Amino acid sequence: MASGDDVAFIIGGPDGLDARIKSTAHETMRLSSLTLPHALVRVILAEALYRAASLLQGHPTIATEHG
Repeated sequence: MASGDDVAFIIGGPDGLDARIKSTAHETMRLSSLTLPHALVRVILAEALYRAASLLQGHPTIATEHG
């Protein structure tokens, strides 16, 4: 991302994504082996991105606040 490339998150359906879509991706990730509702996946992804951005900015984690 240092080069300023755009990022897109594509949430697949219950059968996953078509191989043609996956083949164009620079990176892929899996949130779970379970089939999750789209609404829940959006919340999990948003929370993970928020947490990552917070850590990159030096905000303390729960473990460092209470440990």
